[in-house]
Amino acid sequence: MSSAASLPELQQRISEMQPLRIDERALPTAPGLGALLPGGALRAGSAYSVQGSWQLALAFLAEASQGGAWCGVLGCPEFGAEAAVSLGIALDRCVLIPEPGKHALTLAGTLSETLSVVVARFETRVSPADIERLAARLREHGAALVVVGEWARSESRLTVLSSRWAGLGAGHGALTARELTVQSEDRRGLRRHSVRFERGRLAVDRREAPPLRALRAV
Repeated sequence: MSSAASLPELQQRISEMQPLRIDERALPTAPGLGALLPGGALRAGSAYSVQGSWQLALAFLAEASQGGAWCGVLGCPEFGAEAAVSLGIALDRCVLIPEPGKHALTLAGTLSETLSVVVARFETRVSPADIERLAARLREHGAALVVVGEWARSESRLTVLSSRWAGLGAGHGALTARELTVQSEDRRGLRRHSVRFERGRLAVDRREAPPLRALRAV
């Protein structure tokens, strides 16, 4: 194999061996979400992935926006202002781009230069090279990215295994609470957590299950 042909492959291998946490600065993170993440908080310059719940992904914006940081939501046409306020998101410091289309990746990079936390969903598969370029911009500008869906080299992968609602009786009542069973996969291994939302807002007192020995389908 020629040196020219092997250079991109070598660059990718070097990048994969580098530590993900270039910037160890913690970003404001709600106490109820801390157990899901290594170090108990979002880290500047890092990317995370959430599968199975927009509500969980958006909850990562609340603490930062309440503390005065600017945040962004990319690719969520169902975004509701009332639900966002219930989560604790400060709408006056939240940039919303509901349908970025084919420009989603470019916009995510641009937003990462000025915003502290960006939640994004990409409609098409993102190449490893594009992921590396975006990761470099996150590290350079100290932003955190929360991707709804798969994302290679995530600091933590969060997968919603189940969802339970409370509040409805026998054909009457109103939904008042939702409890998610969330699996985290990161350098700590596999863990299972319980995350509860009450009237749309994240509850603080959460339980964490013991580490899982193997990935199990539910």
